[in-house]
Parts: sequence; C-alpha cells; structure tokens
Amino acid sequence: MDRIFKYITTRAFWIGVMVMLFVGSVSAQGDAVADSVAEKADTMVTAADTAMVAVAETVAATEESSSPINSLDTVWVLLAAMLVFWMQPGFALVEAGFTRTKNTANILMKNFIDFILGTLLFWFIGFGIMFGVGDFMGMPNFFSLDFYGDTNVPKEGFLIFQTVFCATAATIVSGAMAERTKFSMYIVYSLFITGLVYPISGHWTWGGGWLSELGFHDFAGSTIVHSVGGWIALVGAAILGPRVGKYGKDGKSRAIPGHNLTIAALGVFILWLGWFGFNPGSQLAADGAENAIAISHVFLTTNIAAVAGGFAAVFVSWIKYGKPSLSLTLNGILAGLVGITAGCDVVGAGGAALIGLICGTVMIFSVEFIDKVLKIDDPVGASSVHGVCGCLGTLLTGVFAVDGGLLYGGGFSMLGIQALGALTIGVWAAACGFIIFKVVDKVHGLRVPARIEEEGLDVYEHGESAYN
Repeated sequence: MDRIFKYITTRAFWIGVMVMLFVGSVSAQGDAVADSVAEKADTMVTAADTAMVAVAETVAATEESSSPINSLDTVWVLLAAMLVFWMQPGFALVEAGFTRTKNTANILMKNFIDFILGTLLFWFIGFGIMFGVGDFMGMPNFFSLDFYGDTNVPKEGFLIFQTVFCATAATIVSGAMAERTKFSMYIVYSLFITGLVYPISGHWTWGGGWLSELGFHDFAGSTIVHSVGGWIALVGAAILGPRVGKYGKDGKSRAIPGHNLTIAALGVFILWLGWFGFNPGSQLAADGAENAIAISHVFLTTNIAAVAGGFAAVFVSWIKYGKPSLSLTLNGILAGLVGITAGCDVVGAGGAALIGLICGTVMIFSVEFIDKVLKIDDPVGASSVHGVCGCLGTLLTGVFAVDGGLLYGGGFSMLGIQALGALTIGVWAAACGFIIFKVVDKVHGLRVPARIEEEGLDVYEHGESAYN
C-alpha cells in the first residue's frame, strides 16, 4: 500500500511539474507574440505618419511651384506660336512670287534675317520695353525675364508668342521695298523696328499703357502689328523711290509682273492657316468652356472675313478690269484677314463678313491710288493690305462690335477711341519710319546702284541665285 501511494504521489508531482513548465512556455510565447505584434503596429503607424507628411509636403510643393500655370493653356499658346511662325514662310512666298526671278534669293534671305534679328532684339530689350513698367515705354529687360511673372502660361511661353508677332510686323516692310534695297540697310532698319518702334506702340496697348486704359480694342493686332508694318512700308517705299522702269516718261504706271503666282498663292494659303494661330491664339487660354467658346468664335469670324475679302476682290476686279484677277484675289483674302484681326472676338459672323467685304473692296482702290496717284511703288501691295486695311479694320470694330459698337446702340464712344488709337499708332509708325529711312539713306544710302537693280540683287548682294 505504501509503495502504491508513493508511486502515485511521485507520478503526480512530475506531472504537475510538466504542466507548470508547459503553461509557462505557452505564456512566454504569448507575451513574445504580443510584443512582436505591438512593435509591428508601432512601426506601421510611424511609417503611415511619415508617408502622410511626405504626401502633404509634396502636394504643398507642387501647388507652390505650378500655380497659376495651366498646362492646357500653355500647350495652346505654344501651338498658336508655331502657327504664327509658319506665317514667315507664307510672307516669303508671297513676296517672292509677286517679284522677279532675279531677286528671289534676296527676298528669301530678308525673311530669314528679320526673324533672326527680331527674336534676338525682342528677347534682349523689346520684351521689357513692351511689357515692362513705364509710361511712354517699359524698362528694357536686357535678356532677363525676371520682371515678368508667370500667369496662366510660363513667361517663356508668353515671350515666344510675342516674339513671332514682332517678327511679323518687321517682315511686312520687306515686300514694299523689294527689288532695290541694300541688304545691309535692311538689317539696320529691321533692328530699329523690332527693338524700338513696335515694342513702344505695343506698350501703349497690350503692355497696359495709356491707350489700353482708354479702352482701345485691338484683339490680335490690326493696328498694333499690321498697320505699324504697313505705314513703315509706305514711308520706306516712298523714300526709296520706284523701281527702274516702273513709271514712264509720261508718268504713267507700268506693270512689272511677278515671276510666279503659283508660289504666291501657296504663300497666301500658308498665311491663312497661320492666322488661325494669330487670332485665336491671342485668347491666351484654352481651358474651360468660356475659353473654348471664345476660341471657336474667333476661328469662325477670322475665316468668314477671309473668304468675304477674297469674294469682294474677285468680283470688284472682274467689274473694274473686265477679268477676275488672281493677284488681287490673293491680296483680298489677306485684306479680310488683316481687317478682322482687331475685332475678331467682339463682332458677330455677319459683322465679320461685312468687314471682309469692305476691306477686300477698299484694298483694290487703295492699291491703284498709291500706285497711280501717289506714285509710290509697292511691288506686293503691303501698304494697302496691312496699312490701309489694318487701320480700316480697327475703325470697323467700333462700328460692328456687338457690345458697344455704333450699329449696336453704343454710340460713337468706342468708334472715337478706335480712331484715336489707329491715328496715334499710324502717325508714330510713319514718323519713326521717316526718321530711320532718312538717316540711313543720308549716312550710307538705302538703294542699290541702277546696274545691280537691273541685273538682280541675288548675285550682287548674296553671290548666288535662287534659280540656276
């Protein structure tokens, strides 16, 4: 009996010891697991906090760096700038087609050089003069863009958009003075046009100057770009004198046909396309329904005015000269485009058609008046298309604008301001052109010798010919 009791007691003791060891082991493992879970939870919370802080900092940095720049607006403005740049070859082809074979390389060279010089000068000082702080003119920027803050597009994008406009004003002059101007002197007066003349009048209007404060409206540059180039071209052609053989001993004008109307027509098509960047691009924004509607409206009025100008030129030339003239039709399309540029955003489709018809008609009589009455030789009609029709389109904006126009109950207030702006800028451009051309002519001479003019500028001025 004692042995049995001792045996049972011994076995119970060891079983109890084993149970206690087992329970302790399980408890220890549970604590370890709990500690591990707690540590992992702490790590996850810390990581989440760090991630949230990083995200917050990234969002804040993004908002600070990108605002207020709008990506869609930026792409639209740069695309429009590309289309306006495409107008440079358009002008080159129109001018080359309307002039003679022997001067083609000279024409093409001038269209390259005015964009080269225009880009450098406008970047150097013109941009600051036009958009900087000042009364008569802004402060020259001397290559720095820091004075101009970003808006909905980066300042670099706005600069390039304005650069292609500046180059357009300069290239208008080359056509009116074609076939007898020294290339070196063309470089000199292009420097003044792109560096001073255009930026100063641009400051009065698009740069927030006194004309803009009065309410002068020139959406894309009928006056600011086209009439500036047109009036300078008229003064330059007058000072330069007519081409050899243009006027007979009796004083009558003789036609000097251009060598290739095919490339002139191609040039007009290219310019027509470029105008869809010139005018709609001046909205400077594409994001949102309001901008989308505005751009579409400007596209519509621009195109309607172009076809109306061409339509008028076809039938007026047909009635006046007995045959529909291709060269006048080409200039009629350009006249409609120049005329609508000032008010393409504020006139309706009907108003755009009337502006195109009026400009296309007036252009034909203006070309004849400048040629036969004033005796000014303008080989491509630049003075009429850009000077006369640019001024006319600015005035007609005060007539046909649906908000404030004369025919829409606005009285003469808007028309008067438009007339003041067109007159002031026209006088400014003509006066500057007169001073520049007179000084250059006295110092070095504007015109090539008669022998070079008769044999062609290509070989003598550039040592090569466009056609072999």
